[in-house]
Amino acid sequence: MEKLFKLKENGTTVRTELIAGLTTFLAMAYILAVNPGILSAAGMPSDAIFAATAISAAFATMIMAFFANYPVVLASGMGLNAYFAFSVVPQLASQGITDPWRVALTAILCEGVIFIILSVFKFRETLVNKVPKNLKLGISAGIGLFIVIVGLKGAGIVSTDAYYDGQAVQSSTLVKLGDIGSAPVVLALVGVIIIAALWHFRVKGSILIGILSVWILGIIAQLTGWYRGTSLIPDFNNYAVFAPVQSMATTTFFKFDFGYVASNFVNFAVIVFAFLFVDLFDTVGTLIGVAQEGNLLDEKGELPRVGRALMADALGTVGGACLGTSTVTSYVESTTGVAEGGKTGLTALSSAVLFLLALPLYPIFLAIPSFATTPALVFVGLLMLKNVTKMDFESDIADTVGGFFAIITMPFTYSIANGIMFGIIAWVALKVITGKIRDIHPVMWVAFVLFILRIVTIIMGVSS
Repeated sequence: MEKLFKLKENGTTVRTELIAGLTTFLAMAYILAVNPGILSAAGMPSDAIFAATAISAAFATMIMAFFANYPVVLASGMGLNAYFAFSVVPQLASQGITDPWRVALTAILCEGVIFIILSVFKFRETLVNKVPKNLKLGISAGIGLFIVIVGLKGAGIVSTDAYYDGQAVQSSTLVKLGDIGSAPVVLALVGVIIIAALWHFRVKGSILIGILSVWILGIIAQLTGWYRGTSLIPDFNNYAVFAPVQSMATTTFFKFDFGYVASNFVNFAVIVFAFLFVDLFDTVGTLIGVAQEGNLLDEKGELPRVGRALMADALGTVGGACLGTSTVTSYVESTTGVAEGGKTGLTALSSAVLFLLALPLYPIFLAIPSFATTPALVFVGLLMLKNVTKMDFESDIADTVGGFFAIITMPFTYSIANGIMFGIIAWVALKVITGKIRDIHPVMWVAFVLFILRIVTIIMGVSS
């Protein structure tokens, strides 16, 4: 252990690292319940998604542990999974694509390969530095709002305001408050309060505890007749330890669709770019946050071995796509383990092992309903929305409007890609108009042109 992770050099012990790893796992184990619920909406089997989520998390985290020696844990990213299921797949389905999730997995594979190339040539850090701070923060805050509306919709807290008047479907507003007396709505709201209270008292695994609490309350509601939905009790009939792994092997493993790429290159490129862009800032922001929490930055304020950490993320994304899950990325919940004293890859390794040990518990995780995971989505959205407090709304108008567009268009158009698109277009356009064209880095011009092409294809009906 000492030779692998340099525990003494980092001022830590095996016991401390193991406790930190357990803490991080408890803080982010909710992804094992949330990810199957989100990606199953894309038509993928939830048991296969569960296996892919657990195995890809373990795979990527082990690379982080042994290759980078950092206490950072990776798994399928929140926001990126929602973009996969609620933006990319519906868009592809509207074009008549069969099994559109296979095209989405292909885009994630390409994103991962591009990340590997960028990591080898140390281009990712340069790319991040050239995108305006306000736009980065606005994208993160916008994703937070997008996750929130996905969660609220899943529990029925908000619903479409539509009715049939006998001739046509009418709507007075876009959305409305759901059935406030229904069990899913009441229990989901209670869950948010539970997580918030636990978070206030710094209870380890507060998000996971909140999910489990709502699930148990849901079972009670079902037994009393208040909740009449599908059964919330885990089904151990015909239980087989490796059933999810077998399902993954036959339904999602290496199920790519490259045929779509040739005939829809521009649309596919935009999908890949959106995954790439969001994952890029999510990963780097998380690594910096974890490093600051654990005092891992060097005297120059830089993170040593950052290239290795980014490579772990890139390889995890490729591995996740091959297994059948959305983009794998570093988790900010890693800070909970760092707060417990975790400083090396041994923390990450212990979390990775726990993800594998969770595989036989699939009936429990798959029985958790969407209204029980809503509190997790809402609270994670809150944590991401905090980035808006770091934005500067008083200086450059391009920075202000670009960040603002990223925030508002994600939830209001139900698309992360749209938020990034309008944010970048507004930023570049205003830089040109205000005579600050020299501030525009070539990478921003590339993004601008790509998104303009995207709008042209939408107008012409080539893509939607």
